[in-house]
Amino acid sequence: MSEVHHETVYFTGHVQGVGFRYTALQIAKEFEVAGFVRNLPDGRVRLEAEGRASEVAAFIAGVEERMHGYVRKTERSSGRRAPQFSGFTIK
Repeated sequence: MSEVHHETVYFTGHVQGVGFRYTALQIAKEFEVAGFVRNLPDGRVRLEAEGRASEVAAFIAGVEERMHGYVRKTERSSGRRAPQFSGFTIK
């Protein structure tokens, strides 16, 4: 696979201290995605995911659905690039 779909997503709201990263990690296991999720100093959560576009979209939709009560705003950017991740981790 020379290029994969990649998305960077920033979640704003009450997203730290509520199991957001652990939940994202568990949901990632249901999809063929790689990347990471991490808390940011400004209170947001950053998620990076790569894989087939349909898998990445379904994964992010799963996170949004499961954590919808905590998320006030979602910012997404996407593109294609060479794979950079192996597996999905919490940072």
